[in-house]
Amino acid sequence: MRDAHRLEPVSANLGGGTVLAAWERFVQGEDQVPGVRPLVAISWHRCREQYRVDPHLTEAPVAVAAPDRTPEHDVVFAELGFRAASVAHEVGNLGGVVTVADATGRILAEWGDQATLARAGDSHLAPWFCWSERAVGTNGTGTALEAHGPVPIRGAEHWCQAFHDWVCAGIAVRDVVTREPIAVLNICCWRSPLPASAESWLANAVTMTQHPLKRRARDSGAELVAAYTRARSRSGAALAAVDTAGKVVIADDTASMLLGVPASTPAVDPTLRWNAGLPELIAAARYATSQAARDPDWVGSTQIFARLTDEPTSISIRPVFSSGHLIGNLVSFGASDGAQLPPAEGPAHPRVQPRRLVAMRDNRMVLLRLPEVSFAKSQGNDVWLSTDQGRLRAASPGLDKLDGELADVGFLRVHRRYVVNLSRIREIERGPKGELSLVMDDRTNEMVPVSRRNAPAVRRALNL
Repeated sequence: MRDAHRLEPVSANLGGGTVLAAWERFVQGEDQVPGVRPLVAISWHRCREQYRVDPHLTEAPVAVAAPDRTPEHDVVFAELGFRAASVAHEVGNLGGVVTVADATGRILAEWGDQATLARAGDSHLAPWFCWSERAVGTNGTGTALEAHGPVPIRGAEHWCQAFHDWVCAGIAVRDVVTREPIAVLNICCWRSPLPASAESWLANAVTMTQHPLKRRARDSGAELVAAYTRARSRSGAALAAVDTAGKVVIADDTASMLLGVPASTPAVDPTLRWNAGLPELIAAARYATSQAARDPDWVGSTQIFARLTDEPTSISIRPVFSSGHLIGNLVSFGASDGAQLPPAEGPAHPRVQPRRLVAMRDNRMVLLRLPEVSFAKSQGNDVWLSTDQGRLRAASPGLDKLDGELADVGFLRVHRRYVVNLSRIREIERGPKGELSLVMDDRTNEMVPVSRRNAPAVRRALNL
């Protein structure tokens, strides 16, 4: 933003009255939003259908929860604070405000023009108030938590009418391994455009902030492999090393089959881990993280449904530390050492099951009833839906996210590239080696392959 005052500003009200008119229709229940950017249209849909945010809300609520802090998070907050403070004077001269928020949307600190800060305070755009989409709808901070890359939100693109005079742009710093958000950097102006360099400055700030995260991920990956190697020399049990998010760094031959990941092969880039896609394993790893923070000698055990098994498998989970910091866990299969893990608790915010799926046809948002969707298929960076209206691109940014949203409403992951609607399976075909394929009840009766590691879950779901 060094030369921001010499650059042409972006429009403060994207689409002029077109966006405002679309917003007025959408809050009244209409679905078509011509002239509205897809990112904004999808956010509006979340606000109305999932989060049920009142579009006439006038201020943000007090933040009621703080996420667990890790050393990586502290590094991010310190770096973002430094970068925000370094441009605070320049942003202030433009009548703007810079904020840093955590992964819940809770504002931690702000800098900028005093008059704008005072006006922001009227809406609770201030420390210790929550600006997630769940709390206040579409806005720079909250929508950045839901998307990737810089997110500009201008004028009537905000979900709440009280914020239509604001123009802002936010970007989330994400964990380089899990891709979960850690913090958000945001710039706001009142009734005036942001400088044209705002989005590039935000992206550069995040890139610089993630450098130490990548170094830490590489170091912790290498140390988990070393801990795995030492443990393998002392025990014959099937073994895997997972990070604190439950992603696999390395697994032996037996563990790899149970987890559905490559055997004895750590990722070439230690920041890229294998995703076993087992919710119980992820829950166990996260519980182990919380327990190990209180007791470094803690060891626990539980049972999970692994791949290729019809019965739960016992696992023992042992934390791994480096320089006093937890970096992951060693998971032994067939073992039951340590304290029993309690039943998994529900999320702090109960997940709202989608009533409809959002798809895109060109620049138009299409709302689909769940029975209209036969299956979803990942292709490159996109997810495509086979529907009664034809083939449509899903608004969801990835198959993993879509799988999580649909897991409890009759959809099942059957392959790394496919999620199917169980009620739309017409026939099941067995191959010469016992492999399964699903003939779907759609326009073309398309066949969907079932991977070997997902076959037991398919048999359980279909009572085969």
